[in-house]
Amino acid sequence: MPRKNRRQSESRRSTSGAQDPSLIDGPNGPVRVRRIPGSNAEKHYRCPGCDLEIQPGTPHVVAWADDGDGDDRRHWHTGCWQARERRRPGQWR
Repeated sequence: MPRKNRRQSESRRSTSGAQDPSLIDGPNGPVRVRRIPGSNAEKHYRCPGCDLEIQPGTPHVVAWADDGDGDDRRHWHTGCWQARERRRPGQWR
C-alpha cells in the first residue's frame, strides 16, 4: 500500500530558524517580494526592468523595500525580475 504524505498541522510545524520567503537581500538592503497570479492582476503597471506595460491578467512580481512603507512598490514582469541581477547595479530599487 502506498504511503500517505500528510502535511503537519500548523501547530506541529517548527518555525524556529525559518526565514521569511518573501524577504530577499537586495543591493540596497532587504526587499519584500510577492508573486501575483494572473487571476489577481487587475490593473496596468509599468515594469521598471524593461519599461513595458504589464497587462491585466499577467502573472508578475511586486517588490518593495522592507524598511519602506510600501509607497516604493514596483511591479515587474517575472522574467525581468529574475534577470534584475544582470542589469546595471542600482537600477532596480
